[in-house]
Amino acid sequence: MERLVIIPTYNEKENIENIIKAVFGLPLEFHILVIDDGSPDGTAAIVKSMQKSFSDRLFLLERSGKQGLGTAYITGFKWAIEHKYDYIFEMDADFSHNPQDLLKLYDACANQGADLAIGSRYITGVNVVNWPMGRVLMSYFASKYVRMVLGIDIRDTTAGFVCYRRQVLETIELDKIRFKGYAFQIEMKFTAYKCGFVIKEVPIIFINRVLGTSKMSGGIFSEALLGVIRLKISSWTRKYPKKK
Repeated sequence: MERLVIIPTYNEKENIENIIKAVFGLPLEFHILVIDDGSPDGTAAIVKSMQKSFSDRLFLLERSGKQGLGTAYITGFKWAIEHKYDYIFEMDADFSHNPQDLLKLYDACANQGADLAIGSRYITGVNVVNWPMGRVLMSYFASKYVRMVLGIDIRDTTAGFVCYRRQVLETIELDKIRFKGYAFQIEMKFTAYKCGFVIKEVPIIFINRVLGTSKMSGGIFSEALLGVIRLKISSWTRKYPKKK
């Protein structure tokens, strides 16, 4: 049990079957954990029907109602640690993250010395397809703002396509991660940085979803802007566990 891809879902019936098949079609074996927040469109039922064919590597956790991206990933991380996966991935269900890039993220952690590999939209310019210009600029300058406030040299601080070595998740005190939305991704990267882990950005092309509905909102974005300042202030007094 080496590689686990965590995919949080809410109303992803148009995408979930195809994304699972795409991951399972890769030349390396990946397991998948879907964490569904009570999707009324039947996303979980599709996953359950697919478990009959992939019972040994497709898993499902169902939660009642929308509880936030951050809590979904924390739940998944704890499950992955309990089941002794060595490499744990975050990935969206909507094909904005190319499943082929899982191989690049894995290689960065398994063979290039990274503890945390980030699928980065901004390490080689702006690699975003089909986003309105306003959203591209908002995301790009949000990452620049985060870098400036937190003092970390990460170009894509809000990226949601990443690979962690298990030791990172075992070290960073998951119960102290506070943010649930956009800022969750920033807090995880900053905490890993403060713990002394090696972070590497891998260039990817991010393609906006074709099917289904985006979960992005203004509230999620403002949480990130204000949350970054709170994160910085709390880091002045917090003692972070160090990488062994």
